[in-house]
Amino acid sequence: MPEDEARTHPPERGPFAGIGDPALPGTASLVYVLYLLGFMNGVTAVIGVILAYVSKDQAPDWLKSHYVFQIHTFWKGLLVAVLAIPLVLILIGWLVYLGLFIWLVVRSLKGLQLVTRAQPVADPRTWAF
Repeated sequence: MPEDEARTHPPERGPFAGIGDPALPGTASLVYVLYLLGFMNGVTAVIGVILAYVSKDQAPDWLKSHYVFQIHTFWKGLLVAVLAIPLVLILIGWLVYLGLFIWLVVRSLKGLQLVTRAQPVADPRTWAF
């Protein structure tokens, strides 16, 4: 398949095919997995957002929507996490962190599901799932 055609048509080799090539879904899938692992150590989420920033400009439109979705997920999640810090003192913060965990897991799993189907994220800038 010519290079131009490969960039406009989603590959059929699976969600982790082409890790390192922004035109293939492997890098986007890896970012979702890194976000899921980010609750155990924040470093993987930072690596994930860096990969998303580096990859988004070279990706086809359907895949670019995933990178934008991932970038927004990172920054919105970080904002909520920072705002929840003082709320931990009055115990409400733990509920906020639980909600943030659920929000991140659902967004990441939904994104992985869409990448597997080679479908774009409908509204990558939304706060919703």
